[in-house]
Amino acid sequence: MTPPTTSPASGPAPTWRSIVITGASGGIGQALASELAAPGVRIGLIGRDAARLEAAAGLCRAKGADVVLAAIDVRDAAAMAAFLAGFDADGPVDLLIANAGVTTGLGPGRAPEPAGQSRRLLEINYAGVLHTVEPLLGAMQARRAGHIVLVSSLAGIRALPDMPSYSASKAAVRAYGIALRGWLRPFGVTVSVVCPGFVTSPMSARHRGARPFEIGADAAATKIVRGLRARRASIAFPWPLLLGMRLGALLPPALSDWFMRPFAAEIEPDADSREK
Repeated sequence: MTPPTTSPASGPAPTWRSIVITGASGGIGQALASELAAPGVRIGLIGRDAARLEAAAGLCRAKGADVVLAAIDVRDAAAMAAFLAGFDADGPVDLLIANAGVTTGLGPGRAPEPAGQSRRLLEINYAGVLHTVEPLLGAMQARRAGHIVLVSSLAGIRALPDMPSYSASKAAVRAYGIALRGWLRPFGVTVSVVCPGFVTSPMSARHRGARPFEIGADAAATKIVRGLRARRASIAFPWPLLLGMRLGALLPPALSDWFMRPFAAEIEPDADSREK
């Protein structure tokens, strides 16, 4: 499998033949897998739920893709490194999508987030990105080819008051991606940071509050892949919400906090957080 030879800044749209996606068992991850699947494409799908991964694999195989499944928690650095090294050895990864993530928020009556949840989100949302990207950085740099995609959030641009830990973790992902972009550009490696708004998924269903401009996962995947084919460094949507978030980040603090009041929400805990 030959990685794209065009530079990250110009040239025809890339043709990816070896793809890895984390958080592929549902939501944006599954939709991206289906969007990118095609004959001659080999896709590594990583997620914690083997049954849901198999369902995602079925969608990809129906489109002619060769699929390799890995039921791995992105917090497991050793397992991630082993799978990625093996997958890359069988065909150099030319598109790596770090998408896995979870959310949490304030408790009922705007009580503090449950103890330990902030660290859990950092371990999954941010450390999980590191465990996805770091094993392949040296190989991509040496090959002078590849495309790394980090899925952040509009909450990484302007933090949501009811989701402090989620916002912080996604801001970290965004900052890391911006740094990678500047570092790896001279080596021919493209880096894109994706900042979606509300996307319909089991995760968003736990968001008890306004979800303005929410779109389906398939529509989000189409927007993301379109941006990736154009090698866009930043892919953020929907634009009205992006504009509002950018404005909110520039306003004086008191006015910015007032602007965010309509986004008040409670986040229903997920099954994994209830176990802790």
